[in-house]
Amino acid sequence: MDSIQGIEVYPIISLIIFFSFFTILFIWVVTSKKKYIEEVSNIPLELDEETNNQDQ
Repeated sequence: MDSIQGIEVYPIISLIIFFSFFTILFIWVVTSKKKYIEEVSNIPLELDEETNNQDQ
């Protein structure tokens, strides 16, 4: 690895991308509205009920 010029920058870039992604995700979760989260969390249940009603 010592023979490759500039290789030391890749771990730093990876850490910055990783940290930025989870920081932005945390901010989005904290600032999102509870009603939106509840609505999105019920989507799989609503789709399952629609599928069961079509089968009957």
